[in-house]
Amino acid sequence: MIKRFKYIYKIKSCEDILNKLLYLSNSVQYINILVSNSEFQSNILPKDYVNYDLIAGVDSLTYLRSNKNCLKSLKDFHNKNKDWLFGHISYNLKNEIETLNYKNQYKNDKIHFFVPKFLLFLKKTTLEVLTYESKENTDKVININPDFKHEKTENITLTCVESKEKYIKKINLIKEKIQRGDIYEMNYCVDFFAKNVKVIPQQLFLEINSSTKSPFAAFMKLNDNFVLCASPERFLKKKHGSLISQPIKGTTSRGSTIKQDKSLFHKLNKSEKDIAENVMIVDLVRNDLSKISKKSSVHVEDLCNVYGFKYVYQMISTITSEVKSNIHFTDILKSTFPMGSMTGAPKLRAMELIDAYEEKNRNFYSGSLGYIDPNGDFDFNVIIRTIVYNSIQKYLSVGVGGAITAKSDPELEYKECLIKINPIINALKCDE
Repeated sequence: MIKRFKYIYKIKSCEDILNKLLYLSNSVQYINILVSNSEFQSNILPKDYVNYDLIAGVDSLTYLRSNKNCLKSLKDFHNKNKDWLFGHISYNLKNEIETLNYKNQYKNDKIHFFVPKFLLFLKKTTLEVLTYESKENTDKVININPDFKHEKTENITLTCVESKEKYIKKINLIKEKIQRGDIYEMNYCVDFFAKNVKVIPQQLFLEINSSTKSPFAAFMKLNDNFVLCASPERFLKKKHGSLISQPIKGTTSRGSTIKQDKSLFHKLNKSEKDIAENVMIVDLVRNDLSKISKKSSVHVEDLCNVYGFKYVYQMISTITSEVKSNIHFTDILKSTFPMGSMTGAPKLRAMELIDAYEEKNRNFYSGSLGYIDPNGDFDFNVIIRTIVYNSIQKYLSVGVGGAITAKSDPELEYKECLIKINPIINALKCDE
């Protein structure tokens, strides 16, 4: 285990350290910044939704990239280093967890984690830094003066992998599968993309984060890949022996007036379709957690409650449990990944149909990013409301989707997709 030194700093604000870290990201190959935007969140939020203002891993001492036997590789890597790991789990890890004949094979890493040189933990104006380096070098990082060259983002035309007409046809085919009893619910996603575009990821993240203020926002750079995440959803958190999962199913926009806002809140709160979606995923999560949890410890703490964020209302449930003794964190991931909110019920059949119907490999999208601590505790989000950008290929991708049930209206499902990615479209200044 790496010997680390702790240094405490007083800073002006979360925004100040975020700007410093984004500027620093230009000179390192690895960085993962997790931002809760806690000062902008409502006082009414789900249980344990916000636990910090900012956590970051900066630069790399060593890293793990794996596309085969990934969970064993991750277990061995963590055992060897016994330190903090930051990184991501691709949606494609499912192909190791389950036997799936996937048509859109993708050769990228299924997992990619790094041990950072610097660890930063921010609560209000107190910044704790863990590093193996001298205080002098740490001071240089903390006192860096950002000098962003704010360039005008070129207008970007996003192209969907399939037309609206084809999307609607697919939704009707999925509904036929539901009516036949093959599945109860399925999360169907599409990809909006742009080729040969140049963006400034740091500037773009600031714009997206400013417009959304999401509680599981993240900026991640892994070599040439940038993940600019405005996620409102937690996948799974482990702290000591406790697990907490908080799936989202049910989304509507906020109103432009108080009256309209209240109306939209009540409409989502009473929506039979959204409640049915949410309950089915809650049952799936309960089943996943029961495999690695102590008997009778799985509880639904919060069911189908609607919470307000900056530009949307979300229906969120909270499920908790206590982990059995001697269960490794990789066994927990194997039992619960991919998250039910991005697959469907039953999970295996839903994933088979996702593979059959979707046009694009999800890869980063609907996977997860976050951290694992030296004791094997972790916190991972759901990678949604996210831009993925490769700076070498100059390829930009935005995934979006929604849960399809027997009551789904294909036109409304398409409209919901546009609501979800509207802040990203605005940040990109997309052509119509």
